[in-house]
Amino acid sequence: MMHLNLFIMGCGHHKAAWRHPNSAVEQLGDIAYYAQLAQIAERGLFDAVFFADGGTVGNVSDGSPWFMEPLTAIAAMSQATDKIGFISTVSSTFFTPFHAARMLASLDHISKGRIGWNVVTSMFDAEARNHGYQSMPPHADRYRRAEEFVQAVLALWDSWQDDALLFDRQGHYAHPDRVKPIHHEGEFFLVDGPLTVPRPIQGHPVLFQAGASEQGRTLAAQCAEAIYAVAYDLPAAQSYYRDIKRRVKAVGRTVDVPIMPGLVTYVAETEAQARAKQRELDELLPVEASLRQLGTFVGQDCMDWELDAPVPDLPPTSEFKGPQGRYTTMLRIIETEQPTVRQLLGRIAAGGGHCTMVGTPEQIADQMEHWFRNEGADGFNLMPPSLPGSIEDFVELVVPELQRRGLFRTEYEGSTLREHLGLDRPNH
Repeated sequence: MMHLNLFIMGCGHHKAAWRHPNSAVEQLGDIAYYAQLAQIAERGLFDAVFFADGGTVGNVSDGSPWFMEPLTAIAAMSQATDKIGFISTVSSTFFTPFHAARMLASLDHISKGRIGWNVVTSMFDAEARNHGYQSMPPHADRYRRAEEFVQAVLALWDSWQDDALLFDRQGHYAHPDRVKPIHHEGEFFLVDGPLTVPRPIQGHPVLFQAGASEQGRTLAAQCAEAIYAVAYDLPAAQSYYRDIKRRVKAVGRTVDVPIMPGLVTYVAETEAQARAKQRELDELLPVEASLRQLGTFVGQDCMDWELDAPVPDLPPTSEFKGPQGRYTTMLRIIETEQPTVRQLLGRIAAGGGHCTMVGTPEQIADQMEHWFRNEGADGFNLMPPSLPGSIEDFVELVVPELQRRGLFRTEYEGSTLREHLGLDRPNH
């Protein structure tokens, strides 16, 4: 079966979504808004809701995707839902293993086994300066730290055995021989343990990863249980999919690791109506804010670029210091479509270069099925251009079409995120 996640980002992934007259921008500080989105996704039988995270505000005139701290929001959202999972980014660059392990284990207990962790290394110097660094550590250092971070977190989750708790009022609260320190001492971290939280419901919250660089792919192959990807088109998706599956086997893992590219959809009863929805958002897009977003994606100042001229030459991926998956996608869009700067701004307004599908429920389902059956995806991380409208459209129109084709569940068969993803629980 196909896997589906809802990627919540502010009022939607389109840069101008918050400007729409019907946007929910005034509700971004209201947890009821996020609970409603989770409930819509649960009605659509999605595997999980996903939150990215960031450590800077950016230009506040352009709108900001950050309001609620994700882990705090998830704690509340889990109480408004019954089955759907919750995944949050937690940075291995800025957190410590004990802190992350404790929060994620607590959430797994709060949600009764519905938590996942998206392991990232963070990207930008502006974030680093909010966490005690002058600039981001070198790329290779960040990934060595991330690998050690994951090892320490897993050890902390395993520091309590499954049967450690006794609750014997005449004797032990927990069996002393089943709660052990981990005595981790590595290049970056010193962690004695044990964790202050008993073993999570799922054993380990599910580990997600989204790296596109060489080190990111290596980390994903070694430890990820599910993977988010950036894929502009099917050939790009297939290249990444086949490479990751090969790497997973090469390190001796026999588990199936689902790969879920980001997907932006505009769907309506007719293709014309779907394209009108896309155009309506594109027309709200301020050029200055769009150029700033493009500058973030390509790592340079674009403010004086000529809007109706071809995109200036950009350096190869090997010379780019930012997030390489997104940058590679930018280069692929430019090479394939040869857009003007103005056309490129519209193309990346929603999803920043992730695959975009526009059309009827049947057209969208056709394309998703084609990717699913041809080594492009095991599912998708949906990035609705506007919220809640775009996810309501998808749940009401596309999900029934996928179900008719036997590609998507008609009911939840389990109650944990691991069960939704078909992953075994690690016992200890």
